[in-house]
Amino acid sequence: MSYALRPLALAIGLALTVPALAAKPAAKPAAKPEAAPAAEFELAHNLGAEGEKALQAVVDRFNKENGGNLKLIRLEKGAKPAGLNLVRRYEMTDVLSQAKYFVPLHEVMAKAGVKLDTAGLSPELKANVVDAKGRLVALPVLYSTPVLFFNKNALRKAKLDPEQPPKTWLEMQGMLDKIQDAGYACPYTSSWPVWVHIDNMSAVSGEDASSGKGALTFNGLPQVKHVAMMATWTQANFFKVFGRRDEASKKFLAGECAMITTDSREHVDFREAQGVELGVAPMPYHDDVYGGRKPTLADGASLWVGAGRSAAEYKQAAKFVNFLLSPEIQIELVRTYGALPLTTAARAAARSKLLQDGDRTLQAAYVSLQGNGGKPMVHVADIDAVRVITNEELELAWSDKKPSKAALDQAVSRGNAVLNANPALKKVQPF
Repeated sequence: MSYALRPLALAIGLALTVPALAAKPAAKPAAKPEAAPAAEFELAHNLGAEGEKALQAVVDRFNKENGGNLKLIRLEKGAKPAGLNLVRRYEMTDVLSQAKYFVPLHEVMAKAGVKLDTAGLSPELKANVVDAKGRLVALPVLYSTPVLFFNKNALRKAKLDPEQPPKTWLEMQGMLDKIQDAGYACPYTSSWPVWVHIDNMSAVSGEDASSGKGALTFNGLPQVKHVAMMATWTQANFFKVFGRRDEASKKFLAGECAMITTDSREHVDFREAQGVELGVAPMPYHDDVYGGRKPTLADGASLWVGAGRSAAEYKQAAKFVNFLLSPEIQIELVRTYGALPLTTAARAAARSKLLQDGDRTLQAAYVSLQGNGGKPMVHVADIDAVRVITNEELELAWSDKKPSKAALDQAVSRGNAVLNANPALKKVQPF
């Protein structure tokens, strides 16, 4: 489970108090003291250089337009949370296991007297950041969902219709054979293998990767069949595995691979891919699964508020959240980070703007999500130790060192042992 003008300096005025004496000329009216500058408030993040630059531009704009004093710092693993914390899905373990160091967002907004309208937020985006009463505990600010990106030039070279990408994995297999024959050494690859091929493949097949109580359950028949198919693809050199994170994305960006499944947000990077005419489609599905194709999941970077801050600091946090929810900033986050817009108004505005630019990624992402109402569940990719274990077992299966059923059984068994030893990690909601 991928997923940037300057602060306004405020002058401090001094109130002049001059006694009114009858024998002296009337004193000048006391100057009204100017508002004190907002308390410095930190936003911790762990984005790369380009992401940090884009985020700094958003923060600078907020400070200028709102008299804020928000400052970016690095998010250090194991450190006490900052006032605001942009947490990517691969850093969620710290939040899940240390919920006492965070404050629910709805609480912060209420105490600051700032209305937080959750009714307008897309349900599929807020599924894992609400409490049992449906109240927002964090802001799903940079979310995405897996889609299929493909190089239209590669399809043309293989004498395939570039406007007809595969809808099912079986259909995709026949296309990969032709793409390989056309000279591509890497017909297909995938970033974030656990997020795509366990969490989301399970969801699309109607089989959750975990139970409602947080136990791992991704060793059923649909998952075993899928992992086994991917194993045969690796043997046939249809499917190339380059790493556990976004290593495969770099290969697609360089024009080496014809197709890739990865987060929808990566379209902002792929626009510059070498020799690639970018195409995008919903993530494929297995058409022999009962009930047909189900929705993918949404996940990414969410904004969490640290505990133990002053009322003034929390008021600034609430203002920043409101600022991020404005349609104008939402469109900026879509264009800069590839994030899925949070509100109905922002979604409509962003879709209209991006379609004008010829970008179809949002359209494909929403087809993939299919209006998913979203339900809270443990995402395998969100828990460090479990993700590492699952990656290990997938690699054994895909390198033909272990049968797929045995690999998934072992991944579930080992993963559940980790969760049982750390019950906080099994929580669907951290509060």
